[in-house]
Amino acid sequence: MNRKFTGRDFPVVCVGGSAGGLDAYSRLLKQMPADMGVAIVIVNHLRTVSTRLHEILPHFTGMPVELITEKLVIEPNHVYIIPEQRDLHVLDGEFRLKPISKPRGWPDVITVFLRSLTEYWDGKLIAVIVSGFDGDGAAALGGIKEVGGVTIAQRPDTAIQPDMPESAIASGSIDFVLSPEEIAQKIMQIARQE
Repeated sequence: MNRKFTGRDFPVVCVGGSAGGLDAYSRLLKQMPADMGVAIVIVNHLRTVSTRLHEILPHFTGMPVELITEKLVIEPNHVYIIPEQRDLHVLDGEFRLKPISKPRGWPDVITVFLRSLTEYWDGKLIAVIVSGFDGDGAAALGGIKEVGGVTIAQRPDTAIQPDMPESAIASGSIDFVLSPEEIAQKIMQIARQE
């Protein structure tokens, strides 16, 4: 696989979820210091309604929370939110937005973003799958592990909607199955190893 190197070597944490995701995102962010040195990208399935996560999540973190715009530079100690109706990619250390490639059925925005990260991000990757319907993200977890990334699923009994974590676990490519609070601790531990 051709990997483009950008010189950006801080970890990117992709947190993918949908139904019940807000509970997981807020529990996770509450436990994380604002100066941990990672970029957190929340990829939430929304097909039609506009996201309000960038208005809600600042109540749970000291990090700036931004709705992603085209060519926004990825920086550590920030929380980034995918806008609705978009596929998310990375290139040259920046976010790229494209029209959603799967407008019908369950979206696969988490899978699309994780595959882009494996190809175009040279820093450490952490993929986290939390509460949500369907199995978005599961198909890309093997690729994250192939490039040395870490994969985490929310413990299904702590998820409001366990479909997505269960699909991730069933993929056979999950390193850790943890509660949102334990996920935060694990991300901090990985960040300290950098």
